[in-house]
Amino acid sequence: MGEPIEKSDAEWREELTPEQYEVLRRKGTEPPFTGKYVHNHDDGMYHCAACGAALFASDTKFESGTGWPSFTSPAVADNVITEDDFAHGMHRIEVMCAQCGGHLGHVFPDGPGPNGLRYCINSCSLDFAPETASS
Repeated sequence: MGEPIEKSDAEWREELTPEQYEVLRRKGTEPPFTGKYVHNHDDGMYHCAACGAALFASDTKFESGTGWPSFTSPAVADNVITEDDFAHGMHRIEVMCAQCGGHLGHVFPDGPGPNGLRYCINSCSLDFAPETASS
């Protein structure tokens, strides 16, 4: 992971789309089943849409039926941080980009795989880089 990225609110507003700003900087949530990566099955890496940090690999993505891209684990553990979220009268675990502090989504203890986790991530918080065939 690189140096932490610190920008003013005005800089983030200028660089991100309104939807990305609402989710990444204000901890919003995109409506379920509307994100561009919900049903993406291509091989590649999902990066933070705000700073480009590598976050989730396609081989950990699964269909959770929740309406958001879901992953069993981060691709680079140090690039993802979590903290308690008590908003909306409930306790959840928020997932954020460690490099820029952008809100990505939440992690829940109801996923498949050995760790039993489901990283439920907003599509607009992500950029996808498909794997390229090597020659």
